Amino acid sequence: MLDVQKIRKDFPILNRTVNGKPLIYFDNAATSQTPQQVIDVIVDYYSNFNANIHRGVHSLSQEATDAYEQARIKIQNHFNAKESHEIIFTSGTTHSINLVANGFSSLLKKGDEIIVSALEHHSNIVPWQMLCERTGASLKVIPMNENGELILSDYDALLNENTKLVFVNHISNALGTINPIEYIIEKAHAVGAAVLVDGAQSCPHIKPDVQALDVDFYVCSAHKLCGPTGVGMLYGKEAWLNKLPPYQGGGEMIAEVSFEKTTYAGLPHKFEAGTPNICGGIAFGAAIDYMNNIGFENIAKYEQELLDYGSEQLQQIEGLKIYGTAKEKTSVISFNVGTIHPYDIGTILDKMGIAVRTGHHCAQPIMDFYKIPGTIRASFMFYNTKEEIDAFIVALKKAIMMLS
Repeated sequence: MLDVQKIRKDFPILNRTVNGKPLIYFDNAATSQTPQQVIDVIVDYYSNFNANIHRGVHSLSQEATDAYEQARIKIQNHFNAKESHEIIFTSGTTHSINLVANGFSSLLKKGDEIIVSALEHHSNIVPWQMLCERTGASLKVIPMNENGELILSDYDALLNENTKLVFVNHISNALGTINPIEYIIEKAHAVGAAVLVDGAQSCPHIKPDVQALDVDFYVCSAHKLCGPTGVGMLYGKEAWLNKLPPYQGGGEMIAEVSFEKTTYAGLPHKFEAGTPNICGGIAFGAAIDYMNNIGFENIAKYEQELLDYGSEQLQQIEGLKIYGTAKEKTSVISFNVGTIHPYDIGTILDKMGIAVRTGHHCAQPIMDFYKIPGTIRASFMFYNTKEEIDAFIVALKKAIMMLS
């Protein structure tokens, strides 16, 4: 069982007020909050051993290098990657996806096909469209149904010998749908296609095992799971990472440089050109530690309670419609109320100290499917409470009354 009140004390921002009201933070699908334990690691880095890594013989450089590489091993262990060099530090999920898309520019040709799902964030759509423009490959889409679930029979029909890549999120940021990635990966591999899973939304709620999944690439961002912004990771099977060319050129990613020829370093350095977000990587490891100390089974159980309770309370409001009613989903509720624009409700909720997200959530195709401009999205984490949901419901009813 989680001691939620004790956990809340770890998060300084939860003590502040917004517009004179106690902050209720329900925008966790965009960015989670950061516990003091991770903040302390960031302060400690800049206070005590701020130095560039891998290149210095002095003590500070060696200390920073050790801490950074230990963070890589923490992430390797958390995701159960076979080798630590299969973990590539990036600036986040978007960077990770673009790194892979850029690498496949030299591996695809006209007539090849790649598949994405209708539930994707723009960052898992646009890079592949750009890849198709560069290579002549074609983009196919797994459609969704009214519940916000992928239609797997249509996915099966899309797969063929020309399919080279499949891209799908583990959990939809807009609807909370948990996709059946085990099935998607197995079917893709049966036709020889590689699979990239966008884990940005799943990693705060699920502890993925990349070896058990047999996934080729898995990506996520630290700021979704109580870490800092500006850092994330790409997991890739060693064989695939060795096939892909470097994404950027510069220092650290080289073996030897001359004006006639440059040879590249081995993994992971081949993909980590320049000075990385050293502090961010170390803090990413600290965030992994923090969440593992709480326990992902405990987190999942408690967040399911919040999802069930929030959904039940919202469904009692007349005219309210929830989008995304998949059987398997996580603690995200997207909804609208009648013809009231979601932005207007979100603005009034903010005046009452409640942070929700409004708009298309960088998932415009989903909104087009439902023929709506956007939704109000409330997304919960393990530090939220049912009492906060009660206050949210009261505030939402006031907002509806004001706008009706």
